[in-house]
Amino acid sequence: MDKPKYRRVILKLSGEALAGEQKQGLDMQTVTKICKSIQKCADAGVEIGVVVGGGNFWRGRTTENMVQARADQIGMLATTMNALAVGDALESLGCEVRVQSAVMMSQITESYIRQKALRHFEKGRIVIFGGGTGNPFFTTDSAAALRAAELDADIMLKATMVDGIFDKDPNKFDDAKMYQTIRHKDILINGLRVMDSTAAAMCSDREIPLIVFNLDDPDNIYRAVMGEEIGTTVVI
Repeated sequence: MDKPKYRRVILKLSGEALAGEQKQGLDMQTVTKICKSIQKCADAGVEIGVVVGGGNFWRGRTTENMVQARADQIGMLATTMNALAVGDALESLGCEVRVQSAVMMSQITESYIRQKALRHFEKGRIVIFGGGTGNPFFTTDSAAALRAAELDADIMLKATMVDGIFDKDPNKFDDAKMYQTIRHKDILINGLRVMDSTAAAMCSDREIPLIVFNLDDPDNIYRAVMGEEIGTTVVI
């Protein structure tokens, strides 16, 4: 087996990716396909943490007539549901998994503790992070950047529904150009909507490289970890 390029990675999965073609809720067949690629990474010796979104259950930022902080708290619960589902799918494949939440739910998950997460990595366990950052007004992209910084990840992987980072929305413009590589500061300067500005700034400040790629083929997770050129690489 080829040697992976990265020793420790944080993978950000959108909630929508877990819904498959049904666009909401959980499609466990899709979840299992994604988890098989994550399993291949772990089997190759990669320490992998997964941060999951909650958009397949709840879109708090588009909710009207609700206090934003409360809408975001509901979103944190949605991410934890997804974390449990991903954890269950990985366990069914024979992986050793721990689910941690930034929101205390002691009867359901471990609470996120940095040292515990690092110990799980040392023991070869996959760690699934739910609950976002544990605070309102922050996206799960920010949670992924935060975990990547805290846990000294070699790279952050962002699995999306498009091929990479474009100069404009490829779903709206036929002439949209995809970048092969781009710098963190250019994402901020040009206002490219690959992730929220807080997450982009943290990756830039902490010098965390990033690969953005399409999850239509779940094996792209494994390819990214092994160092194949896919999607867009964001460099310092």
